[in-house]
Amino acid sequence: MCCVIGGTNRSSEVYREPRRLPAVLTMMSVKLNNNRDIPVLGVGTLFAKQGEAEQLVKDAIDIGYRHFDTAMAYQNEKEVGAGVRAKIAEGVIKREDIFITSKLWNTKHKRELVVDACKETVSKLGLEYVDLYLIHWPFAFKDSEELWPKDSDGKVQLADDDYVDTWKGMEECVKLGLARSVGISNFNTEQINRVLEVATIKPAVNQVECHPYLNQSKLIAFCKERGIVITAYCPLGSPNSIAKADFPAPLKDPTLQELASKYKKSVAQIILRYLIQHGTVPIPKSSNKNRLKENFDIFDFELSSADVAAIDALDRNARICAFNDGIGHKNYPFDIEY
Repeated sequence: MCCVIGGTNRSSEVYREPRRLPAVLTMMSVKLNNNRDIPVLGVGTLFAKQGEAEQLVKDAIDIGYRHFDTAMAYQNEKEVGAGVRAKIAEGVIKREDIFITSKLWNTKHKRELVVDACKETVSKLGLEYVDLYLIHWPFAFKDSEELWPKDSDGKVQLADDDYVDTWKGMEECVKLGLARSVGISNFNTEQINRVLEVATIKPAVNQVECHPYLNQSKLIAFCKERGIVITAYCPLGSPNSIAKADFPAPLKDPTLQELASKYKKSVAQIILRYLIQHGTVPIPKSSNKNRLKENFDIFDFELSSADVAAIDALDRNARICAFNDGIGHKNYPFDIEY
């Protein structure tokens, strides 16, 4: 990893005006396999409410974040883009200072639909290109303008489109300048290998659920060997509606609480620092400005190797986001260990 200021190495240019962030706010970045940088901490926008995402992005940029994660399925790309463009207009940032990820939804897996879907995302964002475009899930839904096409029984209609063909469409997005990097999300090792067998542009990232109770050590090692960075979603567990009522909460874990006391940090800060040292890029979501600040304040300490090992030992293969609608599909990713 290399150290840069605010996600860019042009700190003297970007931060000299009083309204801009002081240079003491330091954001680290990770080098992708195409030699581009991704900030090592981002902000997720899943479940950002209508009217919330734009302000979330503005607040986060003011705090120091330079990495934002959205998706077609989140239905907030316009607001995320509006927040970024507002800060560009204010002179706080330039477009090249910001790293924006979005994702291709399951209804657009046919190769001939991919480029148009990416164009629509770029248009909604109003930012000319995305820094990273991901296949959101390896299994496809029926072609539809609805996000969740359902049959008469209310069951989501699945389709047989092969993500290998989808990947060829993703590569076209890079060639057309719509995406700087492309990658995958929720893919297992067998699926990654299939993509690598045909790829002329390698996936730069695999975005997966990752937290102390699902630490993904084997998948992280597998991807690292192949030059693929892991982005960690649900890094703090998930307090929202996708979590099962009885799902154990990492934020309440006694071991993590003890470490928080030891380092004089919050449990969330311990987890995020762990995930960075664990080799991932976490993207916690919060619309609360104080929590955004807290989550960002993790670059002034480092966990000892013994404490990292103690958190490693908490793994219990507990998955929050199983996406049950895809169970039974030939490309459902969670039928093998990793």
